Amino acid sequence: MSLPDTMRAVEIAQPGGPEVLTETTRSVPRPGHGEIVIRVAWAGVNRPDALQRAGAYDPPPGASDLPGLEAAGHVAAVGPGVTGWAEGDAVCALLPGGGYADYVATPAAHALPVPEGLTLRQAACLPETTFTVWSNVVRRGGLAAGERFLVHGGSSGIGTTAIQIAHRLGARVFATAGSADKCAACERLGAERAINYREEDFVEVLRGEGGADVILDMVGGEYIPRNLRALAEDGRLVQIAFLQGPKVAVNFAPLMVRRLTLTGSTLRPQSAAAKAAIAAAVRREVWPMIAAGQIAPVMDSDFPLADAAAAHARMETSQHIGKIVLEVAGG
Repeated sequence: MSLPDTMRAVEIAQPGGPEVLTETTRSVPRPGHGEIVIRVAWAGVNRPDALQRAGAYDPPPGASDLPGLEAAGHVAAVGPGVTGWAEGDAVCALLPGGGYADYVATPAAHALPVPEGLTLRQAACLPETTFTVWSNVVRRGGLAAGERFLVHGGSSGIGTTAIQIAHRLGARVFATAGSADKCAACERLGAERAINYREEDFVEVLRGEGGADVILDMVGGEYIPRNLRALAEDGRLVQIAFLQGPKVAVNFAPLMVRRLTLTGSTLRPQSAAAKAAIAAAVRREVWPMIAAGQIAPVMDSDFPLADAAAAHARMETSQHIGKIVLEVAGG
């Protein structure tokens, strides 16, 4: 199919709050070597989008300045050197940026087929969360069956995915959340204990269970020393964000005495090859779980592309359970 010259998009007019997200017209991207262009049906909304909007998370060199790190739709064009994809294929993909638009270009190796039985709306929720959880909880954290796993923000998109994957891997899953409804949602997904952080101390709960073998944290700040206290001997703390800030005073002596590991990563700046390797692992290990109905994306709400500001406002209330998506072409 021939690509149009222009498209709708939502850009960041200037750093600021949700209101700076502005609908505009942009040129349609053309696929480079090893790339595909996707006609976007639905785009996922993620915390890094809000950080970029606020001016705190610049796109990597060469990436679109438009927000949007995941989308689902149909292949509209295939670049040179691409095999395995054809025009019209239904895909979801991790994006370097640009998902808040009618069309987006991405490395073909970062795209995955829409799992059987899932809609494009559901598939748009998968790449950012499954890539993040698999690469951090399993590859970096080394979570194994029978181990105790704690995820903070259990009702978030990352949290709901982490609970389900860890549960399917045979881990004992614990989660923190900020309300009774959110805690109940975490337990329905496979957490054996959800901890309302407004009422209980997760350190005491986990220490009472023998400590966490792996913790996935996106809070940071004063949670960092508390996480270290909540770990079991030889435990691993995996940091993926810092909602409370990246700086805090920490006594590192227990790391040596108790043989703890503190690690972390962020997905967007990694090389195309590294993200392709994660995509291959997710397709091999996680996609069969989805196809079998063992895990599924948890959906909170959807908004039209033109209402991206409202979607960001919803996300920043932290009242959502699961993923928020933007309807671009629908379907």
